[in-house]
Amino acid sequence: MQLFYAPDITPPLYTLGEEESKHCVRVLRMGVGDTLHLTDGRGNLFRAQVADPSPRHCTVQIVETTPDYGRLPYELTMAVAPTKNIDRFEWFLEKAVEVGVTRIVPLLCDHSERRSINDERARRIVVAAMKQSLKAFLPQIDPMTRFADLVASTSAPVRLIAHCAATGQPKAYLPRAIEKGAPAVILIGPEGDFSPEEINFALENRFTAVTLGDQRLRTETAAVAAVVMTSVANAL
Repeated sequence: MQLFYAPDITPPLYTLGEEESKHCVRVLRMGVGDTLHLTDGRGNLFRAQVADPSPRHCTVQIVETTPDYGRLPYELTMAVAPTKNIDRFEWFLEKAVEVGVTRIVPLLCDHSERRSINDERARRIVVAAMKQSLKAFLPQIDPMTRFADLVASTSAPVRLIAHCAATGQPKAYLPRAIEKGAPAVILIGPEGDFSPEEINFALENRFTAVTLGDQRLRTETAAVAAVVMTSVANAL
């Protein structure tokens, strides 16, 4: 299945943008009557046939619409501090979309070594990952958000903060802290971990401290592991 992103699609006819048209006609060598699929990123999957294979303005005709295609049985917000090496954070974005995530919030923390990201590039990566993994829901990706603002505004019933600090308080194993089907927010800190003040603030705002196991993981590895653990916990 070839999937194209068409956020402004209005059936029955739709004209692909120049880049997508070129990919469809020149790279995939599609012609009149060939089938492709499009999504608006809001859960609608459209089956279409090529009507006019112009390499600059390829027009397709929608023949079938499937709503709510591949909707996750849970909502997951991953709030993650971008890594100093932006490639690692971008790898996380790609893998999180592939496994399944509803919203991604780049976190600005006390110990953050990276304090900004290229929002447009991040969005392009998320769109590409959605298309590659044949999903019809485009995850929301927020601009860089201060830790305290995110924590204070969170209302999800499941609120988890993964940290490595030795606070003397027990931590729950992340998969056991997930409530099947319940919206969850998971916080993953920067290379230097969350500060003691941030941890305390999260706990005061009804977050639960969790561990991902005995291994010490990089930020991006921990974030992907949390996404996978949440997926598995909701599937059992």
